[in-house]
Amino acid sequence: MFDFHPFYPGLGLGGHCIPVDPFYLSWKAKEYDFHTRFIELAGEINTAMPYHVVQAVGKALNRERKAMNGSKVLVLGVAYKKDVDDLRESPALTIIELLHKEGAEVSYNDPYFPFVGKGRHYDLQMKCTPVENLGQYDCVLIVTDHSTYDYPQIVREAQLVVDTRNTTKGIDSPKIVRC
Repeated sequence: MFDFHPFYPGLGLGGHCIPVDPFYLSWKAKEYDFHTRFIELAGEINTAMPYHVVQAVGKALNRERKAMNGSKVLVLGVAYKKDVDDLRESPALTIIELLHKEGAEVSYNDPYFPFVGKGRHYDLQMKCTPVENLGQYDCVLIVTDHSTYDYPQIVREAQLVVDTRNTTKGIDSPKIVRC
């Protein structure tokens, strides 16, 4: 018998090695006149994913006749992957910064991070917001699919859900936008 673990595309890369190590390989390969176009293309796509997510949030809000500017957005999960307490290179941090730049009022919840301060590439200075009274937000954006979240309840209570991790699979609701 063999073991199988499926991998699905997400909203970018995070962690301490995968966002960085392939570029070291690419740099070293150039010393030998070898070009690693696939590595560089993958890097470009992964770097663009937070922008794609923010664009999807904007389109979803527009569908509800709301502008991004002034909308209240709750980001669920800032860790770079499910059920870990690691922010290194997390695309969620870029997404929060981009939402701020578009004028959104952004809050976040992550059971592993009561506070997000300043890092190498970000300076957010935000406190974790409880997952309650979800109807007050114009959009709930699922970024990290932590096991502790009750996704059916989130869909029931939220006005609009943008799901980047397919956590709402099997839930049929016009409130859900999957990207």
